[in-house]
Amino acid sequence: MKKAILFAALLTAACGRHEPARPKAEELPPLKVQTTEVVRKDWPSVYEATGTVRARVTSTLSARIMSYVQEVRVQAGDPVRQGQVLVVLDARDLDAGQRQAEAVLHEARSGVPEAENAVASAKAQLELAQVTFRRMEDLFQKKSISNQEFDEASARVRVARASYDMALARRAQLDAKIQQAEAAVRAASVNRDFAELRAPFAGVVIERKAEAGSVAAPGAPLLVIEQAGGYQLEAAIEESRIAAIRVGAPVTVVLDALEKPIETKVSEIVPALDPAARTFTAKIRLAPLPHLRSGLFGRARFTLGSQSALAVPAAAVRRQGQMESVWVVEGGRARHRLITAGAPHGEWVEVLSGLRGGERIIAPLPAEIADGRTVEAQ
Repeated sequence: MKKAILFAALLTAACGRHEPARPKAEELPPLKVQTTEVVRKDWPSVYEATGTVRARVTSTLSARIMSYVQEVRVQAGDPVRQGQVLVVLDARDLDAGQRQAEAVLHEARSGVPEAENAVASAKAQLELAQVTFRRMEDLFQKKSISNQEFDEASARVRVARASYDMALARRAQLDAKIQQAEAAVRAASVNRDFAELRAPFAGVVIERKAEAGSVAAPGAPLLVIEQAGGYQLEAAIEESRIAAIRVGAPVTVVLDALEKPIETKVSEIVPALDPAARTFTAKIRLAPLPHLRSGLFGRARFTLGSQSALAVPAAAVRRQGQMESVWVVEGGRARHRLITAGAPHGEWVEVLSGLRGGERIIAPLPAEIADGRTVEAQ
């Protein structure tokens, strides 16, 4: 019983102790702050369109022959240089075809000496027959030989000429065969080159669609490559803005992946409109920058004239999640005020609601600021 009474007494004593009460904001000494007036400014009328960063030049590598993929030498994300071998196909059939074409060419060329000798022999026979005929003709004029002998000499000339013409024709046929064999070798060499797929330009592999052992069919994509340093933002513009936005119009591009906005110009307007979304596409060329990749989300901001708007310094606005607020000076005290802020412009922020022109706000915001605290403007 005594222990219970002692425990109750201790509990009562403990409950009776309180932490020192913190002073309220109204009881704190005045806080020296800097204030500024909510002013009305000529605010630029900005139209914002969303878009996606894409490469200006994209190439899809595909096979031109039916074969098995022997080796894929790159992965998605790998940089490549122009002319680099990226995919190797099974080329055993092509190698055999090239060797066969080279063998036919070698065989045709080996017949050249024999054909030239045949031409030289036929030419010599023709020249001999012509000399003999001239002699026989002279004797025939002198009545020294018979008509039979003269006719035989004339016939030998015709036979020799025919043999010579035939040798020349065979030599020409051999030349044609050699040219045909050379063309076959070149064609086989070109087909052999199809077994190696090379990068058409310096860039980055963005997609790999083939693995070793798979079948490469003509036209089937194996790799997708983007040209390095060539990116643009493709923004969807409402059709009502088609008269206001032209090629060469200045535009500010904001990408979440980059720290600073990009000042550039519209490089191309796609003439066809999307009938479903009722938009047209503006292509905005981007300068080569680190971390710039296709697929990034971006905003294109076009300045279309100006309008009067309330504005406050950006240093006066505090953002907490989705809420934006300022501190207004009312009766010598700081009052927390929620506002709806618009687009920033330089060091100022447009105010859509929550403030009136001429009100005094605190900027910059001191860390000790609190709702209801007495403030002293410097």
